[in-house]
Amino acid sequence: MDINQLNCFISVAQTLNFSEAARRNYVSQSTVSRYISDLEKEFGVQLFTRSHRDVLITNEGKTLLPYAIEIVDTLKNAKTVIKQMHDGGQGKITLGCDVTSLSFPSKCISDFSDKYPGITVDVRQIEDADRSQAIIGGDYDFCFMPRDMVPENSGIEVLVTHYESLSVVTAKKHKFSGRKSISLQEIANEKLLLLSETVSPIVYMEIMDLLRTFHISPIIESAFDDLISMYVAVSSGIGVSVIPQSLASFTSQDYTDILPIEDADTSIAYVMAWKKDIANPAAKLFMEGVKKYAKGEDNVYGL
Repeated sequence: MDINQLNCFISVAQTLNFSEAARRNYVSQSTVSRYISDLEKEFGVQLFTRSHRDVLITNEGKTLLPYAIEIVDTLKNAKTVIKQMHDGGQGKITLGCDVTSLSFPSKCISDFSDKYPGITVDVRQIEDADRSQAIIGGDYDFCFMPRDMVPENSGIEVLVTHYESLSVVTAKKHKFSGRKSISLQEIANEKLLLLSETVSPIVYMEIMDLLRTFHISPIIESAFDDLISMYVAVSSGIGVSVIPQSLASFTSQDYTDILPIEDADTSIAYVMAWKKDIANPAAKLFMEGVKKYAKGEDNVYGL
C-alpha cells in the first residue's frame, strides 16, 4: 500500500467515477484501476462494485474511506511541518541555562522569536549534575553556562558568547548605597550572601579564589540554592552578594544597588554548548542568531 493508491481510492470513493479519479490524480484510468485492484488484494475484500454504467462503493470501502483520508491528511501535515521547520517556519528548540546565564540568551531569544514566531523556544534551568549528559543527551539543543563548567567531551562544541564581570549587590539602605563602584577590601568585613557551590560551582569558585588573592577571609552568612531567596535576603539588608553583572541587573534596582568591583579583573567566560552534528533545523537557525551577538564565529571549538 502506498499514498498514491490511497489518493486514488479516496477520489473514486468520492466521485464514483474512475475517469474523474484519474484526472484528479494526473494518472491514466488503467493506473487507477490497478491501484484499486492492488488495494482489494491487500485487504482481501471488494472495495467497489463496477458495471458498465455504475460504480458503487461497498460497505468495506465505506469503512476504509475515513482511515484512508486520515492517513493521507497525516502525511500531508507531516510534510508541511517538516518543510516549515526546514524553512524556519515552525519547530521547537530547548535551551538549558545555568542560573547565572540569563542576559545573553534572553536577547538572543527575543530576536529569534521576532524573526521566527512559529518556532517554540523552551527555556529550562540546567539542574543535571552530569553536564556532559545534559549537553549531548538530547534534553537540550543548547546549553548556556560558564566555560569552565563544560565537561571535556569530543562530542561537544562550544561558542564563547561573552564575558561577565562580578558586581557587589547591596540593599538600598546599606552604607554603600549611592556608590558607583566598590573595592574588594571594602567587603572584607561584610556578611556575604552567595549562590551555593552546588548551584553555581564556577562562579562560587571564582569568588573564593578572588577573595583569597586579596587575602580576604570571607564571612559567608548564607549560601542559597535559588536566586530569589538570595535576592530577598540582600534587599532586606542581611548581607551583600557577589554575582555576575548581568545577573545583578535582573534584580529590581528599587531595592538594591549594583556596584562594579573596581580593583580586580573579575571576568568569567561564558559559552553556548551543543552536541556536534546537531540535526534540528530550528536549532541551526537559532545558532545563526547567537553568532550575531557572540564574540565571534572563530570562537567555535570542540572539546
